Amino acid sequence: MRSPASRILSAAFLLVAALSVVLPFLALVSAALQPADTLVPRLTWPTDPQWGNFLTAWSMAGFGSLLASSAIIAVVVVPIAVICSTLAGYAMGMMRMPAKGALFAFFIAGLTLPYEAIVIPLYFAMRSTGLIDTYWAVILPLVGAFMPFGIFWMRTHFESVPAEIIEAAQLDGAGRFRTLVQILIPGARPAIITYALLTFMWAWNQFLLALILIRDPARRTAPSGLGTFVQQYGENIPLLAAGTLIVILPIVVLYFIFQRKFVAGLVQGALK
Repeated sequence: MRSPASRILSAAFLLVAALSVVLPFLALVSAALQPADTLVPRLTWPTDPQWGNFLTAWSMAGFGSLLASSAIIAVVVVPIAVICSTLAGYAMGMMRMPAKGALFAFFIAGLTLPYEAIVIPLYFAMRSTGLIDTYWAVILPLVGAFMPFGIFWMRTHFESVPAEIIEAAQLDGAGRFRTLVQILIPGARPAIITYALLTFMWAWNQFLLALILIRDPARRTAPSGLGTFVQQYGENIPLLAAGTLIVILPIVVLYFIFQRKFVAGLVQGALK
């Protein structure tokens, strides 16, 4: 049993953490509804909310095609990254192979590699293969960039599976693939969903690779288009706030839909 002081401190910490997220979001909503000539928006509900700011930002920035590009990239990246990371994590966590530790260390080293260090070689590599100005120029590097974390995440989960479950499956005549598909993956659903949501968020928010590897502004991602929009309308704070909310809205909606599974996956990973 925790003491009253410990419960109060925990509640206070959670309250401060919640306010640190909610207040900036409310301030952004308030700023988006202010008149166009407002220079310093305040955290107050405007007397005359300007809902038209969202329509203006949508049409002026061309968010329709930008959101479609972000959706295409994220929807293709997520299943490829999840499948590859799950298979690799299973191999790293539950199969015997030579130099497995060195291979895993090689993958983990990819977590330290920043985009800025590889974007120029990537540009020349994509140009030589004719993929520049296509969605694959962003999709393939993103899958490779997300793999190190995915392998680490899934390997941690599979290593925590009791050996008795695998032995029971083998006694029933199940091979490795059947054991993975019918026994391990259903139990790994929270970890897989959490990784899929994180991958979707990272792919959706991609800015640098889309800006450099896709020349057509209409085919870039929504964050890249928002960056251009900021350069053009940097003095119109309500319009910029409206554009920012348009870009982050899909991520917020997706989180609220899968929040229970997302939190369950994070808690599962923390406990393991």
